[in-house]
Amino acid sequence: MIARFKDLCVDAADAHRLGAFWAGILDGELVDTGDGDTRIDPRGGTVTAESIWVNTVPEPRTGKTRVRLDLRLADPAPAALLAAGARLVREPDAEISWWVLADPEGNQFSAFEPRDGTRPGAFEVVVDSADPVAQATWWAGVVGGRVETTDEGAASVVGADAFPWERWVFDAAPDRKRVKNRWHWDVTLTGPDVTALITAGAILLREPTDTTGWWVLADPEGNEFCAFPPRRC
Repeated sequence: MIARFKDLCVDAADAHRLGAFWAGILDGELVDTGDGDTRIDPRGGTVTAESIWVNTVPEPRTGKTRVRLDLRLADPAPAALLAAGARLVREPDAEISWWVLADPEGNQFSAFEPRDGTRPGAFEVVVDSADPVAQATWWAGVVGGRVETTDEGAASVVGADAFPWERWVFDAAPDRKRVKNRWHWDVTLTGPDVTALITAGAILLREPTDTTGWWVLADPEGNEFCAFPPRRC
């Protein structure tokens, strides 16, 4: 294992507005970080890997949302999400059994009906992929866990160290990544630097600077992620 899952991040034109939306639908606590950004923390002292950083960026969202956080509903329909400010993109039909919605900045996500034995809220991270099995296998090699596949061509990482949701899904998508992902994830390294990640096939995009203490890398399909040094006690 090279790293542990740390958290999710989402770019925003208005970090306070978008943060308030996601904090509301996830029943999280919105934290003003004091630099124009916000953070959504889980309530009740649960794992910090469930935190979502909402970062202000100058560029607008373009293209499809290739990384998303899927939700399990508490009710049979997504009325509460729509009341909170989500926009309905697609209802269940002959091809899909879930709702597709968009947040106030147009980032799409899926909402699924309640299921016995599960709790409402976020339950999976989904990433569009040209080769789901290869991507899931690569990330399982980085953060641990096992790979599970479906007949539809998706592959998931299950049981990754510190990953707070049920599964990390790589879903087959015909279109290739062309622009920066609006959502990305961070990892905490188990070693002192990113040498092992680069050896495994990651691409180094940016070294730490005087103002940032992390590396920016891309996985084999170009998905950007940040790698943080191990935490010091």
